[in-house]
Amino acid sequence: MNSTFSAEYLPYKNEIEAIIENFNTTGKVIYGGSRNTLKTIDLTNGQTLNIKAFKVPNLINQFAYRFVRASKAKRSFDYANKLTSLGIGTPTPVAYVEFYGGLGLQHSYYISCHEEPLYTYRDLVHDSDLPDYDKILRDFTAFSYELHEKEVEFLDHSPGNTLIFEAQGTYEFKLVDLNRMNFRALSFDDRMRNMRRLTPQKKMVEVMSDAYAKLSGHPFEDVFQKMWFYTEEFQTKFQRKRRLKKCLKFWKK
Repeated sequence: MNSTFSAEYLPYKNEIEAIIENFNTTGKVIYGGSRNTLKTIDLTNGQTLNIKAFKVPNLINQFAYRFVRASKAKRSFDYANKLTSLGIGTPTPVAYVEFYGGLGLQHSYYISCHEEPLYTYRDLVHDSDLPDYDKILRDFTAFSYELHEKEVEFLDHSPGNTLIFEAQGTYEFKLVDLNRMNFRALSFDDRMRNMRRLTPQKKMVEVMSDAYAKLSGHPFEDVFQKMWFYTEEFQTKFQRKRRLKKCLKFWKK
């Protein structure tokens, strides 16, 4: 086992490591599947944590994650600390834990504080009648603009990966699923392409384009044209892949 903890959670190191060693039989499942599993667990101090278990890598990645590049768990922890240092919201990072054997990395876990959001961005996609809908969407766009200004390229900038919180009429946003990020200066094209996965709805893209244009100083027409171009491109590829998967499942049956 290899583990790294945030300083404030070192007193709970033994307790958390024991929970990890019994991960299959403890905690409450939030989601689970062939890829990753996310659970909540309660510490003896009453605090609730999220534990994300990443699937066992293939043989090549087992070796790579041991000797070549950081594991998804370590990247999640490191990126969470980086975002926090930049003043960008994400649930408080607690630790990451890795288990090695055979060719390299076998199991890995990222642990963070559990938070209950008011919404996720996905709720905006599915329900345009939410209270303060337009304000939340524009505030989210301002949050995305802040990411870009601070040279954060969140590669999984998609509907389920932004948590939305409300406090006294203001909205705050926190990123989750952090293992794929770049930290670099982003061109205008890079920024518009980074928004491509958020929604297939043209009206939402129009609102986000208007908000982004006002923040960036670019003409609305330029922002909307680029943002919608990359959105349509992504949706076309996504739907094509979806149809292919359905065909493959049919033939397997």
